[in-house]
Amino acid sequence: MKGKGKSVLTSKIETEIELLQRHVAMLKAIMDNEPIGIIRLSEMLEYPQHKVRYSLRILEQEGLIEPSPDGAVTTEKIQDFLDHLKEILETMSNTVNELRESIE
Repeated sequence: MKGKGKSVLTSKIETEIELLQRHVAMLKAIMDNEPIGIIRLSEMLEYPQHKVRYSLRILEQEGLIEPSPDGAVTTEKIQDFLDHLKEILETMSNTVNELRESIE
């Protein structure tokens, strides 16, 4: 291992989960405060503006948000995505629990 808790085997999944966590936090903030702009999102969530812009771009590419003159707003695809995300997270949780049990 390269240092405490750092491993090539786990670092990629940790990074991806942190990124998903940021995107979902951004999505929830938009849902709760739409329309909302980059500066306000950055201040609310305490993420730098460049990370907010990146997340907004990803969420827009997924069709979950769209720009408006007053800021980002959600689209009609949001509920289907959230339902799908819950299913994926449940599956991942089960897989993680099985993996944990296999090494105990």
